[in-house]
Amino acid sequence: MNRRFFTLAAGLALALAPSIVAAEDGFTPLFNGKDLTGWITPNSGTLFTVENGEIVGRSKKGELKKNEFLVTDKPYGDFVLKAKVKFSSGNSGIQFRSERAPDGAVAGPQADIADGYWGLLYEERRRGILEQYPKEKAAALIHKGDWNDFEITAKGKHFIIKINGTTVIDRTDEKFENSGIIALQLHAGPPMEVRFKDIEIKTL
Repeated sequence: MNRRFFTLAAGLALALAPSIVAAEDGFTPLFNGKDLTGWITPNSGTLFTVENGEIVGRSKKGELKKNEFLVTDKPYGDFVLKAKVKFSSGNSGIQFRSERAPDGAVAGPQADIADGYWGLLYEERRRGILEQYPKEKAAALIHKGDWNDFEITAKGKHFIIKINGTTVIDRTDEKFENSGIIALQLHAGPPMEVRFKDIEIKTL
């Protein structure tokens, strides 16, 4: 009887372990895996969907006249953001400490997601390209056609961006805002598709 009890207890502890770890490290999900609760969708309302527990951004040829964004419904200041990204084609990015206009346009810093632009820090609708990791080294980090881990840390005016565990941007910039929304981008131009999952944040 005692042996059976301890076996069941051990199994229960192992089953609960991932939840305990997630709670202890302070991260909370920004995406519930089911719908876009907590996000503001583009005015068209059809560019971002949820499929198989993933946020899918998808556009058709000629559909986008300007860049469109899926935006958190509240701003964040100092944080660590983690997300998995699978990129097919086109141009995308993760905005942070940014500002959303009434027409859905977003201005602020962005960790780029695109062939030839991995490891690039771009300031949408402001200063443009700010810094870029060497293209060849960045390309070697990427799992083409598969999931890639992004980690963005914002603390004060200091920002670190990692792709698959490698730091590609480490920058202090006094012109960045102290707080702002997080957003996922669909770029105007050719048809594209990008997928996001396991999006979580820890406030600092």
